[in-house]
Amino acid sequence: TAKQGRNRKFQAILPLRGKVINAEKARIDKLLSNNEIQTIITALGAGFGGDVDTEETSVGDFDINKLRYHKIVLMTDADVDGSHIRTLLLTFLFRKMPQLITGEGRAEGGYVYIAQPPLYKISRGKKIEYAYSDEQRDNILNQFKSESEAKISLSRYKGLGEMNATQLWETTMDPEKRTLLQVTMDDAEKANEIFTKLMG
Repeated sequence: TAKQGRNRKFQAILPLRGKVINAEKARIDKLLSNNEIQTIITALGAGFGGDVDTEETSVGDFDINKLRYHKIVLMTDADVDGSHIRTLLLTFLFRKMPQLITGEGRAEGGYVYIAQPPLYKISRGKKIEYAYSDEQRDNILNQFKSESEAKISLSRYKGLGEMNATQLWETTMDPEKRTLLQVTMDDAEKANEIFTKLMG
């Protein structure tokens, strides 16, 4: 649905199958033999190497100037599995392509973003609203109830796959309407400690 919903002129989609390897624990050879990791490195086009001894890989140094995309958006389901996949991806980027997050060579900050898909779809008649939090859901429900007695329909999205291409574009991918969280790093030492603790 993401492929169908995107604007092909400026949006590329890289579908990943399941969970990527944990870059905090895996050896370099194991990491580079992982299909998902290989695909990410190739798609981004800037090479590979945070703390890598480049002589033992054929990928070469990481070069931010060769980066193909200046907005890398992680789009995962709004559940625990989606959260885990997102954390594994962030671990890989933080450990092996830290320049994407620290914003080196780019004054305004990092290149990595997290998409915010809606949690709820609330409809009354032909009027449809999307809620991105429980609080927002309650506000919309109260507003709908105060406006009329018509039946209100509430559905909870378990994942991105439950949305059709149009809904996914309108809520999560349209630059005019979407909400993106930029991944930044104020304290590299603290970030390093947390990744080691959580993912090691």
